[in-house]
Amino acid sequence: MSEAITIARPYVLAAFDQARKSNDLKGWSEVLQMASSAVENEQMRTLILNPRVQKSQLQDLFLALCGGDKLNKHVNNFFKILVEAGRLILLPEIAAMFEVMRTEAEKSVDVVVTSAFDLNDTQKQKITAAMKKRLGREIKLNCETNPKLLGGIVIRAGDKVIDGSARTHLTELANALA
Repeated sequence: MSEAITIARPYVLAAFDQARKSNDLKGWSEVLQMASSAVENEQMRTLILNPRVQKSQLQDLFLALCGGDKLNKHVNNFFKILVEAGRLILLPEIAAMFEVMRTEAEKSVDVVVTSAFDLNDTQKQKITAAMKKRLGREIKLNCETNPKLLGGIVIRAGDKVIDGSARTHLTELANALA
């Protein structure tokens, strides 16, 4: 995994540089995520790793799959370079690293809030304001429900986790009493 990240880094830097120059970080991010999903497909992965498939065929197929005629020329060229260099398989790592760089550049962070019940707009606004104050960044809030939590919420922002769920508190109480 770390070797793949090391190999992917120059490609990420090149893509990010081009995305910044064209002022299209979001567009590049969406295309890379979509292409990454395509590469993670088992049939596509088998095709990419098959040495009998010619690079020109793989390139044409992949660009057609990703909507090559709708992509800008820089994205098309980026995918062509990945195919030529035999690095197409690294797209999941490239997309993940690109997202990290994008959130840093945009001074934003994706926050996932999991609660036992649906949150209303006031609760969402309070959580967004508190996380913005705590992290010092713009917050992109995504809400999920999980009835197994029993109550409370779990907030995930990058590698930070704030667990205020009733289930966790009950588990901690049981462990303390044992």
